[in-house]
Formats: sequence, structure tokens, C-alpha cells
Amino acid sequence: MRSPIVGLRVASILIGLVCLAHIVRLWERWEVKIGPYWFGHITSLVAVVVSALLSVWLWSLSKKKAAAPAL
Repeated sequence: MRSPIVGLRVASILIGLVCLAHIVRLWERWEVKIGPYWFGHITSLVAVVVSALLSVWLWSLSKKKAAAPAL
């Protein structure tokens, strides 16, 4: 069954796109305000690190061979 592998790869790609969006936000110096709250660039810097690590981790999980089921 390849469904879990496909799911991990799709999630990895989507989270990678989120990472790229935060990199663009940092590069273009876009400001984000939601209601009365301003989100500085440090927020995107943290999001880049977290989303990059998560994306790489999910991709590496999709590459591992599945263990044989225990009997």
C-alpha cells in the first residue's frame, strides 16, 4: 500500500510551500497585521526553521522502507 507514502510526500510538499511563503515574506519585508496584533519578521524566521525541519522530516519518513508486520 503506497497511500501513507503519498500522504507523507504531499504533506511534505505543502509544508515546503509554506516555508517558501515565509521566505518570500522575509525577502520582500511584508508586514502582517491581524486585528490589533502585528507579527514581526522574527515570527516568519521561526516559521521558516520549523516548517523546513518538518518538511524534511516528513520527506525522509516517506523514503524509509516499511517494517515487516509482527506476527
